[in-house]
Amino acid sequence: MPRVKVSVVVPVYNTGKYVDECAPSLLGQSLPADEYEVIYVDDGSTDDTLARVEKLADLHPNVKVHTRPNSGWPGAPRNLGMRHAKGEYIQFVDHDDTLGPEALERLYEHAKRNDADVVLGKMSSTMVRPRRLFRHTVDACTIENDELMQSMTPHKMFRRAFVEQHGLQFPEGPWFFEDMFFVGAAYLKAERISVLTDYPCYYWMKRDDGGNNTQHRFSPRFGFWDNVRTIVRQIKDGTEASDDIDALQNRLLHRNYHVEILSRAREPEILREDPAQQRERFEAARRLALEEFPPAVREGLPVVSRLRAELLEAGDFDGAVALAERVREVKARSTVGELRWADGRLVADVTLELLRGDGEPLVLVERDGKQWLDPELLAGVPGTEDGWEVRDPFRLAYAELVVKDRDREDWWYPEGDLEVRLEPAGAGRSRLVASGRLGLDPERLAGGRPLERGVHDVWAFVQLLGIDRMVRLTGDGTPGAPAADPALTGGRLALPYWTGSGQLALDVDQRQRRLGSDTADAAAANTARGERSLPLPYVAATAGGTPARVKVTVAALTVEAELIGGTTAELRLPGRLKLPTGRHPVKLPKTDAPVAYAVVRDGALLRLEGPAHESGAGRRLLDALADNRQVRRVRRRLGR
Repeated sequence: MPRVKVSVVVPVYNTGKYVDECAPSLLGQSLPADEYEVIYVDDGSTDDTLARVEKLADLHPNVKVHTRPNSGWPGAPRNLGMRHAKGEYIQFVDHDDTLGPEALERLYEHAKRNDADVVLGKMSSTMVRPRRLFRHTVDACTIENDELMQSMTPHKMFRRAFVEQHGLQFPEGPWFFEDMFFVGAAYLKAERISVLTDYPCYYWMKRDDGGNNTQHRFSPRFGFWDNVRTIVRQIKDGTEASDDIDALQNRLLHRNYHVEILSRAREPEILREDPAQQRERFEAARRLALEEFPPAVREGLPVVSRLRAELLEAGDFDGAVALAERVREVKARSTVGELRWADGRLVADVTLELLRGDGEPLVLVERDGKQWLDPELLAGVPGTEDGWEVRDPFRLAYAELVVKDRDREDWWYPEGDLEVRLEPAGAGRSRLVASGRLGLDPERLAGGRPLERGVHDVWAFVQLLGIDRMVRLTGDGTPGAPAADPALTGGRLALPYWTGSGQLALDVDQRQRRLGSDTADAAAANTARGERSLPLPYVAATAGGTPARVKVTVAALTVEAELIGGTTAELRLPGRLKLPTGRHPVKLPKTDAPVAYAVVRDGALLRLEGPAHESGAGRRLLDALADNRQVRRVRRRLGR
């Protein structure tokens, strides 16, 4: 009997229909069913959840069901699931999420290949922005890679022997951040951690009833602040204290300070919530910041975050509100150069910058040999009348481009890095910008594989001076109009265009944008003719000039043709076609209008013609002569 490679632990409580929505992704894995098990742990449900999972167990031998009295939180059922697990690795899944079809197989192989204690699989989500942690696959790292702190949810694969060796357990009962406590302990203990990013493994989805949204998290019953304190001390106990702002402990604590502490003093929360309640949270965050976080954590923040931290730790709630109101007005602006196809990729130069509320660039001012934060941003913020010094304008600054698959919620990272630099802005001022080149390869972007059919929107994330923005990549094109020439990539049409909001998007394989008047008319007007190949009015996006194989339809016959790259695409058909004598339309996949016509006589391809190429009686006579044996003999003699 094959050994169990993976145990999937799924806590459930009053889950209802979401069990049935999640189950197919768990039971339809590419890993053979006898090599993994699915363990449902019912936490005392009062609806039909238990009956639903028991029905699954009756139908599938690798599904197990365990029950326990209600604990009110997922920690206890997860612990029970771990105790019953037989797999070499344990994968945690929430009942309202799904796995990619090959997730378990790929994660397990990555874990075994790298002898990993913990494996993080690429996450796709409707609830959060993409994380650069999932930009590149990592064979092995440790907690020294502080980007791991971007992913603290339990939806990972853990070696069971590692979990048992270190006695890793989730806190039980109502315990906020129980997942962060478990994952943090695993990160600190793990000798090898791997990250798999070339395949979407876990889909963390927002429920349509809002059931997985956190509610009442600041209630004393759930111990929000006590739990944050426990997690902070866990990090401090597992690392060495240091005054160096870049020491490991301070880098790890940065995540908790930024998310759990500064959120209480930052937009949108401080501007959205009831002021009386928010003052209580503000004061609680202030106490925790002063009691548990070393000064080096605050000193290591970028300039705007450091100012916010100063206001928080000084107890200046009104000052924090004033700063939040000013920062809320800051927008990100993208500038996109000419879009074109080169070496199989859609390329363009891209620049990102921050603008104040008045539309002017956010600048740094040079004075007395130092740099100071834009005084317009600080207007009305108490304590900044003499300015706020920018000690390091590049502190934690970065920017990246990301492409979102609109249908599947997958995020992918195109080629090219954005560099952050200072540019002179005149009169002793400068501005921080991020610039680089977009390189979008439809045939390799999805983890080395072609993009799925669909619309793929291009976004940019920028974090400058402690202000972060997710922004649509926009240009000067007319909304709804083409952004660049249509291209044939791997035999599929890729149509770059500007959406109604002006965002750059790429429609692959005509998901929404059909071969419209902007491209079909060009094909119809093609009067060119050739022998077995014909230039098309599209760019051929083939890497390195290597011909791409493409399926085309000639009349009712599907054949494999070649797509040859260049300034325009060139389509080449096989010399023999099992078709009757005549002129037959040639269509690309999912196109209605022919891109060419194949002239065939007795199963031999005489030539390809553009749709508008004349083919009257004189043309038919020449076709007949071209296939005449005596005429061919005369032509050969003349050639000699």
